[in-house]
Amino acid sequence: MSSPTARWCVLIPCLNEEAAIQGVVNSALALGVPVIVVDDGSDDRTPDIVGAMPVTLLRHPQRSGKGGALRTGFHEALRQGFDAVVTMDGDGQHLASDVPRIVAAAQRYPNHIVIGARLIDREQQPKARRHANAVADWGISWACAQPVADTQSGQRWYPRAALDLVDLPAENFVFEAAILIAASREKGLGVASVPIASRYNGEFRISHFNPVRDVARITIYTVGRILHYGDAWASYRRSRASQPVVFDTAASA
Repeated sequence: MSSPTARWCVLIPCLNEEAAIQGVVNSALALGVPVIVVDDGSDDRTPDIVGAMPVTLLRHPQRSGKGGALRTGFHEALRQGFDAVVTMDGDGQHLASDVPRIVAAAQRYPNHIVIGARLIDREQQPKARRHANAVADWGISWACAQPVADTQSGQRWYPRAALDLVDLPAENFVFEAAILIAASREKGLGVASVPIASRYNGEFRISHFNPVRDVARITIYTVGRILHYGDAWASYRRSRASQPVVFDTAASA
């Protein structure tokens, strides 16, 4: 559901983000929508900072990875009756000021996941990360049987049909790829993107994403899904038949 009356919230998974989390949450609250924060077992001041703010705070006693944090947040959003969720990372890489454009794109493209795609200032990305993201986009687009821009971005609009996939058997950073693939292949959802800035200027803490371990996990999972659906060549052709849906709300105004 992506109607103008859809009830949505912001979901922020976080782990040891005491330096940035207050600003991230305040910026999300300024949007005037409810905010859910899932603390994935932080051992710094993150939960104390968030606990003093007017949000729903859920805490994991032990770390379960980003997939586990998102799963907890999705369950809570469904429990509270939301129709959609916008996710943002807790390190400040994503800007709440981009969220209205993402929501506008969701209204323009019902039944789509909308990704805040880091297509602006891409030279900010480290070369190795940029190359890894390009490979991921190629493989995950193949598994989705549709072209997808920036499959690794964590700033996304998830409509209700995607939230219903909350219990997919995928963990850590694989969970975000799994949602894209299952939503595309099993729910018939499209994927649209809104251009946002790439922000890798050294002000963020070291990423929890391990470029060797997590890329390997995502690759193994994606190949398995391509084989699972059994139409590898046809899905590859569909993924290459057109360009990703990119909705620049500023240019369309």
